[in-house]
Amino acid sequence: MLDIVRFAFDILAFTSVMVLIVLGLGVIASMMGIFNFAHGELVLLGAYTVFIVHDAGYNIWWGILLAPIVVGLFGVVLERTIIRRFYEAPIIAMLGTYAIGLIIREIVRGLLGGHYRSVPEPWGGSWSALGLDFSIWRTFIIVTTAGVIVGSWLFLVRTSFGLRIRGSLENAMLARACGISTNTLYTATFAFGAALAGLAGALIVPLYQLSADMGLRFLVQGFLSVMLGGVGTFEGPVLGAAAIGALASGLPWVVTPVLADPLVFVIALVIVKLRPQGFIAGARK
Repeated sequence: MLDIVRFAFDILAFTSVMVLIVLGLGVIASMMGIFNFAHGELVLLGAYTVFIVHDAGYNIWWGILLAPIVVGLFGVVLERTIIRRFYEAPIIAMLGTYAIGLIIREIVRGLLGGHYRSVPEPWGGSWSALGLDFSIWRTFIIVTTAGVIVGSWLFLVRTSFGLRIRGSLENAMLARACGISTNTLYTATFAFGAALAGLAGALIVPLYQLSADMGLRFLVQGFLSVMLGGVGTFEGPVLGAAAIGALASGLPWVVTPVLADPLVFVIALVIVKLRPQGFIAGARK
């Protein structure tokens, strides 16, 4: 029983990280009809922001607070200067975001000097229950993710701005005919997704060493999560992230870690093959 509890906690902690990353990626894909292949590098920028603040001698919490703001503002600039030009050509948009991600990654690699960097946990140590010790920081990530999910859902469902976003998601042409500025919504949506990626990077950098390539793993798993959950809904990417997170953290307990990673992709691809629309099919016109 104790092993099961520890197993469940580890799965929940990693799944929370995936949900934070995929939530931003899924919102952008659902709203704008493109997959942002620079999303992993937005996670990297959030982590790098925390590292810079800590390395400068400031409290690490300032870095965590600044990360979503900095990355969100970067998302605004990115959407207005580059992404906006390619809405009618999703394939070119994906190639463009991949190129942007590559540029960001190599710039950060140069700034880090090709080295791995570490950032301490703001809240170290553990708390005990049932005779087991649980990481305080991983618990904080779980609670924060739950708060972000609830807050995002309330924002989309209970506010007029969220109503305009959902209306544009269902039928962008009709929304424009009703006087809704979809360009403004696209900018806000991209900034929101980027900010979530920045927050995710800020929260996970104490758990994973900072390197220029840290976003690549999460990008691939995030892409699979969105495909698995379904594009066009709020719940779909969250469920997809939960599935991928559970598989990625649970399989190493039953098979060798070398086999676990490719097995995650095989299982995900089989499910997508059997159900191409994802767990929850949404509409985007």
